[in-house]
Amino acid sequence: MRKLVNNLSREQAEAKLLAENFERVTLSMYRYVLIADPQAMRNQLFAEWKELGVLGRIYVANEGINAQINVPEHNWDKFVEILYSHPEFIDIPFKIGLEQHESFVKLTIKSKKQIVADGLTIEDYDITNVGEHLEPEDFHAALQNPDAIVVDMRNGYESRIGHFDNALCLDVDTFREQLPLVKEKLKGNEDKEVLLYCTGGIRCEKTSAYLRHHGFRNVKQLYGGIINYAHKIKQLGLDSKFKGKNYVFDDRVAERVTADVLTHCDQCANPNDDHTNCANVMCNLLFIQCPDCKEKMGGACSKKCKDISLMPEEEQRKLRKEQTPTNMNIFKSRMHPRLSLN
Repeated sequence: MRKLVNNLSREQAEAKLLAENFERVTLSMYRYVLIADPQAMRNQLFAEWKELGVLGRIYVANEGINAQINVPEHNWDKFVEILYSHPEFIDIPFKIGLEQHESFVKLTIKSKKQIVADGLTIEDYDITNVGEHLEPEDFHAALQNPDAIVVDMRNGYESRIGHFDNALCLDVDTFREQLPLVKEKLKGNEDKEVLLYCTGGIRCEKTSAYLRHHGFRNVKQLYGGIINYAHKIKQLGLDSKFKGKNYVFDDRVAERVTADVLTHCDQCANPNDDHTNCANVMCNLLFIQCPDCKEKMGGACSKKCKDISLMPEEEQRKLRKEQTPTNMNIFKSRMHPRLSLN
């Protein structure tokens, strides 16, 4: 069977998107469910969603689906109808984005071993034995318990720009690193109320199963994640206990939840919470950069990377081919790089 792929370059896809005269709905969704043939499901979804003009990044595995997408507004009802026609996805909940500007330019669906890479074996958890799901208003109320332990199950570069008050936020770059570290940090608190949260809920689902499997008896998780919380708290007229921005894995980069700025520019130390990927594509370091430093440095994390980014593309390709060491070799963590303007 011919492989179904999107052959447009990014430039072609962006031009096509720019020419559209309709709105798109950005959303995320996930479900842990047995998918007997992930590759066949991947191909079917690709054919169906390409026909509807859906764009986004989707992972399909034996254990389920994890999707971040946008859907043409005029095709929304048809999208839901077709999606729900698959028994695996009937009534799968949607987390509609807080901000509805450009998010994806292409449709990419991959068949994977897991929908979230976690490094666990089947002996480490039972996905049918997860923590209690709390609706946003119940999670909001549970945060009042002074003995509860609130845990941010996102990467450090996500929690850096936004998190719940008094949450345990870990300096890690991957979910795989975080799971055993959370268990270690919570050791001795097996009977305490543990409140987990993440962007849309998928990482909490696996974490709660993992913690319950290892003796934690009172694990609860925010249903629908930060996205659902922000929507519901606003509807209820409550003051959000999540402060700052919610990091998202698409071209929007982050959604503003409250006006609070929780961190600073990595180059001048002024208050700022805008993420930038270094303009030197060999480096691609993710860091915080304010508008003034972005203009001065051309979006680069260092003078060396700025110089490389200003080279003709042919010279940059030559350097990439030679795999010249760059700042990424120095700053292995994306969390708090110590950068300068020199």
